[in-house]
Amino acid sequence: MTLVNRKLIKLNDRGVRNATTFGSLNTGSMVFIKKLTASSSDDLSFVDGTSDVVLDDTYKEYLFTFNNIHGATDDQDFQFQGNAAGGSGYNETITSTFIIAQHDEADTYTSQEYQAARDLAQGTGFQSLSPGINSGEADSGFSGYLRLFDPSSTTFVKHFISCGNNANNNEYSVNCFVAGYFNTTSAIDEIQFKIASGAIDSGDICLYGIK
Repeated sequence: MTLVNRKLIKLNDRGVRNATTFGSLNTGSMVFIKKLTASSSDDLSFVDGTSDVVLDDTYKEYLFTFNNIHGATDDQDFQFQGNAAGGSGYNETITSTFIIAQHDEADTYTSQEYQAARDLAQGTGFQSLSPGINSGEADSGFSGYLRLFDPSSTTFVKHFISCGNNANNNEYSVNCFVAGYFNTTSAIDEIQFKIASGAIDSGDICLYGIK
């Protein structure tokens, strides 16, 4: 092996080691915070400082995961809203988009569409994350996630992104893509999830902080 080749190997090795070190500091590791399990629940709410919930400037990003959410009433949307620090009513101003892609089990129908009826334009209602979820059947329900960015900022609006799949009992897979922002510079420290009408029959939601 020539001297030049040995030097190149050393340089490459140093580069790999430096890249590995850099990556280890930026992996965005998940820190589990809280799990809430529904049992005919009117809502599932994560409130900073209550029941071991952390939703403050400890993390710049928070992740909520949804596992087999079932409603008690057929064909009702799964939704969320927030409260600014010191606020109440879960009625913050939101602007958002809502897109679905769907495909049936019989492979006879597919579509992709924007659903204006489920977006918000400076609205204060609850934001839909999934179209109508059907009750208790094993072949229906919703699973997915919601990412909330820098909710404790008092400078910027609070962005969110959600993606999930609604397996409804009409034998469709409905992939849901939602994004938007809380149009407030106040910190958001409470997030509530619910079914548009009726209780959350079963399922769980986990909250993680992202380092």
